[in-house]
Amino acid sequence: MPDLFNPQRRALLGGAGLAAAQLALPSMAAAQGEASLGPIRQIRAGDLDVGYAQAGPDDGLPVLLMHGYPYDVHSYAEVSALLAARGYRVIVPHLRGHGSTRFLDAAAPRNAQQSAVALDQIALLDALGIERAVVAGFDWGARTACILAALWPERCIGMVSAGGYIVTNLANSRKPLPAAVEYSWWYQYYFATDNGRAGLAANRRDIARILWTHNSPRWRFDDAAFERAAASWDNPDYVDIVVHNYHWRLGLAPGERRYERFEERLTTRPVIGVPSITLDGAYNGIVAASDGKAFASRFGGPWSHRVVEAGHNVPQEAPQAFADAVQDVARVAG
Repeated sequence: MPDLFNPQRRALLGGAGLAAAQLALPSMAAAQGEASLGPIRQIRAGDLDVGYAQAGPDDGLPVLLMHGYPYDVHSYAEVSALLAARGYRVIVPHLRGHGSTRFLDAAAPRNAQQSAVALDQIALLDALGIERAVVAGFDWGARTACILAALWPERCIGMVSAGGYIVTNLANSRKPLPAAVEYSWWYQYYFATDNGRAGLAANRRDIARILWTHNSPRWRFDDAAFERAAASWDNPDYVDIVVHNYHWRLGLAPGERRYERFEERLTTRPVIGVPSITLDGAYNGIVAASDGKAFASRFGGPWSHRVVEAGHNVPQEAPQAFADAVQDVARVAG
């Protein structure tokens, strides 16, 4: 498929490209705390009362930015400011189980299967009166962006995913991965135990700090940045949502029947046709950066893969590169 994006902005994996990136590591702590997301707003959307930040003009091109675990909306503070300054309308929601987002029904299942999280975003766009948006994310947010682009392309101007095409296939999830990858995902198996659930409830900050450090070994985050994110993990549904997400992905917990038709479609690994950019952090402590060829066939429209100087939390570690990717996708989409 054609690569319609500016190759001058890509740091290519392998050879001199990666060597140069390793020699030119920026100070990732320099800008911490300089940007603010502003006040958190609330809106009823689908099953949730969603807490979200908004920046930029109301008539700007909409951009939906989605975080992952164990992170929160503040991963996008710098990206949001950059995009708002360029005239985009930026929406950054707390995912279910995080921050001020709450279930409207106290008895609702605390379900975090992938299609449920994706449909939360469709409901949010509907509630905000947004027909189409650039969707972008990392970690859980990257998976959600891929699902939105694959199943609801009519709602997506374009897509940015830090992590590639990472739609979960439950059958494949039961197959063993290379030992080094399984080692990096220790917490998923820990949470599969009763002790792990109790450990997450008691030690959510300690576990998150370990993951931040392992996932992004060259990111020099400070205590203030960590505590800003940590406040979001005091949500009363946090433990249930995090645990269900990994239980479901490991085949240890059921989803809801109302999402079955979406999950069935996702098992086919549907092709994404909207303009897309995938990003890899050169120093990702979970999965090594790649050239994107392994998932290239999952993109049927304009697509580019870039390796950027960051770990796992790409938007917070490399906000300029992430914002540029969003803008490039929007430009190609026209």
